[in-house]
Amino acid sequence: MKLTPSVLNIDWQETQTRIQRFIRDYTEKSQVNGIVLGLSGGIDSCTAAALSALAIGGKRVTGLMLPEKEASTQLDTQHARLIAEKFGLRTEEVDITRTLETFYRSIPTFEAKDRLTKANIKARTRMIYVYYQANKHNLIVCGSSDKSETMMGYFTKWGDVAADIHPLMDLYKTQVRQLAHHVGLPEEIVSKPSTPALWPGQLAEDELGIRYEQLDLILYGLEHFMDPSEVSEQLSIRQEAVEAVKHRWLSAEHKRRTLLVPKLEYRTIGTDFRLVRNP
Repeated sequence: MKLTPSVLNIDWQETQTRIQRFIRDYTEKSQVNGIVLGLSGGIDSCTAAALSALAIGGKRVTGLMLPEKEASTQLDTQHARLIAEKFGLRTEEVDITRTLETFYRSIPTFEAKDRLTKANIKARTRMIYVYYQANKHNLIVCGSSDKSETMMGYFTKWGDVAADIHPLMDLYKTQVRQLAHHVGLPEEIVSKPSTPALWPGQLAEDELGIRYEQLDLILYGLEHFMDPSEVSEQLSIRQEAVEAVKHRWLSAEHKRRTLLVPKLEYRTIGTDFRLVRNP
């Protein structure tokens, strides 16, 4: 197998059809009124929102925008509204700044300088708001995590990954971008750098230490049981870099339990993606 960008190319129309069928079937079988999801304005949430609207109709999809004063940007809000208008979504916007500040004050050991734990509070607070809407209006929560970030453990457990369905989790980030382009998302959203928006200036690739174009090929090779040395040789990168990706993938397995994902690719997180450690 040759690790070139072409290995990540799949039939995008077929993929769109299967994801929309997955969303529609699960919604119907759950006997709910529709779907709610956090609509951040990023590529993943915008793609999940668009596919949900195409699957069951935009009037049955609520995009919940949850800005806060520290990290939210006007551009992200504009992009969320753009998607909502284009695909006919219902929207609700709630500023969660006061809730976050109350949480911070109520934790005796809270330290504002501890950026990671503070960020996790933000992610889990967002989840509380989304699930409140789901409970109140008899909706299911649609997640927007992709395969790259899920494999790398780049998410907050019981935070941004908390959802009832994950229609994008069997697609790598670069694949999500291609699917988004196929579905008709504006280029300014498709090409925008990814960020969890948990602190000012946060960028996903900076934290991961690698560009998605390279990360996805490494993960694809590891997914298909290629030896790190072979991945390294084919991609002309240091084997240590491949080993580092593999180590992070394996060490984050505890974060990837009981996730419901449509079967789209070779090994699917939560379905048949089982890890066997060497003794």
